[in-house]
Amino acid sequence: MDMRYVKAACLAAILFLLPSARAQKALSTRDFFYIGGKYTGDLREGQMYVEALHPAKVTKKYSIVFIHGASQTATNWIGTPDGRPGWADYFLNQGYLIYLVDQPARGRSPWHPKLNGPLTVFTVNDMEKRFTASEVGGFWPQAKKHTEWPGDGPNKGRHGDPYFDAFYATQVESLASAAETQTLNQAAGSALLDKIGPAILLTHSQSGPIGWVIADKHPQGIKGILSIEPSGPPFQNAVMNEDKNRVWGIADIPLTYDPPARTPADLKPVREAKADAPDLTACFRQSDPPRRLVKLQGIPILIATTESSFHAVYDHCTARYLTQAGVKNTFVRLEDVGLRGNGHMVMLEKNNLEVAAFLDKWITANIK
Repeated sequence: MDMRYVKAACLAAILFLLPSARAQKALSTRDFFYIGGKYTGDLREGQMYVEALHPAKVTKKYSIVFIHGASQTATNWIGTPDGRPGWADYFLNQGYLIYLVDQPARGRSPWHPKLNGPLTVFTVNDMEKRFTASEVGGFWPQAKKHTEWPGDGPNKGRHGDPYFDAFYATQVESLASAAETQTLNQAAGSALLDKIGPAILLTHSQSGPIGWVIADKHPQGIKGILSIEPSGPPFQNAVMNEDKNRVWGIADIPLTYDPPARTPADLKPVREAKADAPDLTACFRQSDPPRRLVKLQGIPILIATTESSFHAVYDHCTARYLTQAGVKNTFVRLEDVGLRGNGHMVMLEKNNLEVAAFLDKWITANIK
C-alpha cells in the first residue's frame, strides 16, 4: 500500500473530527447531556446523546437541533472529510445555539441487543454509488451531474481515496427498523424540546420522517423544519427499489390526521397517472378528499433537494403530499438557486458553506 495515501487518510480523518479555527472563534462553551429513555428491567434504553455548542454571543432567537441520517452521527455536522468547516461551524458563527444529537441506539447513544432491534450499515459500494461517486456508479438520470464531492483524480469518491476513507470511517450501524427508529426519536426529541424550549429542526435523509413525527407529537416546540432530502417518497420507495414504505404517508408510525386515520389503509393511496417529467417519478397521494395533517400546519417547512442526488427524482412527491394534507411548505431544488452539482451528502461537499448560507437566509426570511 502506498504510504502517502495512508498518511493522507489519517490526516483527513483527524481534520474531519477536530473543530476548525473558524469554529474556535465562534465557540464559547461545549457541553453534553443525555435526554429521554426509560428503564426496562435492569437496563435503560432509548436515551439520546445531545451535544450543545454555544456561540460566543447568541444573536438568534431560536436554537437549531441537527438530526443526522442513516449510518451517520453528529460528527457529520462538525467538519468535512477534507478538513473544512462543517455546518455546525457555520451556524455557530451566525450566532445560533446548536444541538447535535446521536440518534437513540446509535453512536454515543446506547444500543442494547436484548432490547433494541437488529442493526444495518451502508457498505462501501452503497456509499460510492449513492453518495460519493454517483457520477460513476449512479444509475438515475441526474447522477452524472454530481461534481461537488471533495477531491480529484480518477479515484475521487471511492475507497482508497483519502477523503472517501475519512468519510467512511465515520459510518456506524443504524437500527434496521424505520418504525423503531422513529418511535425512539419521537420520544427523545420531544423530551429534548421540553428541556431546551422552542427550536428549529434541521433533518437530513433518514431523519426527515423523524422531523415529521416529532412535530406531530410536539408541535408547540417546533418553530421551523429544514428537511434536507427527507426519506421518501410517500408510501413506496423509488429509484433503489419499489418496496412499500412509510405506510402513514411520510412516516412509518402513526400521524395525527383529520378526519382520523385509524389504519394506514384509511389513507387510500393512489398514484398519479404520469410523472411531471421523464427524469421524475410519479407520486403517490391520498385519495380525495384527503385527510389533513393538523399538527404540522402552521410550521414553516423547507424541503431542499440537490441537483444530482437520487432524491432529485422524488422529493417533490413529499412536498406535494404535505400540500395535499394542508401543510404549506417550500420546495427548493438547489440548482434553481445557483447551487449546482451537489449529491446527497451535501453538508460535506465542496460548496457546503454556500448551501448553509442559503439555509440561513431562508430561516431569516421565514421563521419569526
